[in-house]
Amino acid sequence: MPGFAALRRPRQILRNHVSELPIIYLPFARRRYPGPSPEVIGPHSQLVIDGYTRSATTFAVYALQLAQKRPVRLAHHLHAPAQLIDAARRRVPTLALIRHPRDAVLSHLVREPWIDMRDAAVGYARFYRCLMPYRAEFVVGEFEEVTHDFASVVRRLNDRFGLRLEEFEPTEANMNLCFELIRERPQLSEVLLGFESGTVTFDELQAERRRAGSATPSPGSGDETNSWVPSTARSELKESLRDQWLNPRMEARRLRAEAAYRDFVSEPTRA
Repeated sequence: MPGFAALRRPRQILRNHVSELPIIYLPFARRRYPGPSPEVIGPHSQLVIDGYTRSATTFAVYALQLAQKRPVRLAHHLHAPAQLIDAARRRVPTLALIRHPRDAVLSHLVREPWIDMRDAAVGYARFYRCLMPYRAEFVVGEFEEVTHDFASVVRRLNDRFGLRLEEFEPTEANMNLCFELIRERPQLSEVLLGFESGTVTFDELQAERRRAGSATPSPGSGDETNSWVPSTARSELKESLRDQWLNPRMEARRLRAEAAYRDFVSEPTRA
């Protein structure tokens, strides 16, 4: 793993820098991610939902689409500032997601253990710092609110951008369906991924799931550290990394990331 990590590190650092530049990163992303997910912003985009990785993007996308009578064309899951910057410039309604850096970075490392914690903390701070000039153009969704009261986030989107999005009702049935779809995501079904991006209707998705037998992995199966749903295994791994996050050698990077978080979640002053 150390040798592999050393090979991956320069690429990760370069990606952090280039992903801040729409003119460079977005043309590359359109070639690399032709669809159906991730979806790069374009003339068809009705809404952008994105943020630093591990900030509830997947939950927000499914909860949003499940609540709608007709699918919404989303740009999502790029985890690149360039996507959000371009959305602000195009004046496309945008939900910018954010999670406390401690939890976002530790979750990132659990999913991608070759990432250096110092690089992740720096990447997190850079991600939100470069978005600050555009902060007033976004509705910001904090992780806890998105995962526990998504309806209030949707209301803010409607109020801010004059939208008519339906609110997600967190009933037991709706939450179960949302997490079922999230657990099916690693199967890379083009129909399911198209539902994320708004090119597939819910009825079409359900028909495909019935044909496929809805082979949903059980909550305890597979590699839980690589999933998009809460798990005991991932929580335990995150807990084991907390001492590293609090290490004095991380202090400067940790404080910069925490300051970026506080500034970004603060209500912007509108001109």
